[in-house]
Amino acid sequence: MPFVLDCSMTMAWVFADEGSERTATLLESLLQDHALVPSLWPMEVANVLLAATRRGRIKQNHWPKLLSHLSALPIHIDDENAGHVFNDSLPLAQTHQLSVYDAVYLDLALRKHLPLATLDNRLAAACRAAGVPTL
Repeated sequence: MPFVLDCSMTMAWVFADEGSERTATLLESLLQDHALVPSLWPMEVANVLLAATRRGRIKQNHWPKLLSHLSALPIHIDDENAGHVFNDSLPLAQTHQLSVYDAVYLDLALRKHLPLATLDNRLAAACRAAGVPTL
């Protein structure tokens, strides 16, 4: 089954110390299916890599390999989300006490009737409140 993928789950695939059996199983599921992400996902991923580099967690020369692995995954970018930010994501952010960035993932899951893969506790709680299954 396809699912919406957020940056927190993605980073569990990038950084081994953040992974678990649950995150590995979800990654393996992409052999059979695909994930959907909003157009802000690449920017979030890039920002996390930059922050990890600045903190000394990874080296900049690791970026190409990490990004190559992510690019090889069946992750599809939803280009429609920008048109939903003001009318849908912003109210969701207010209702569920989320950042607009996180609300964009929730909005995408709601619009596409898909579960959301996240490790973010606040976003997971908002999903439960909105009736969106989490992975």
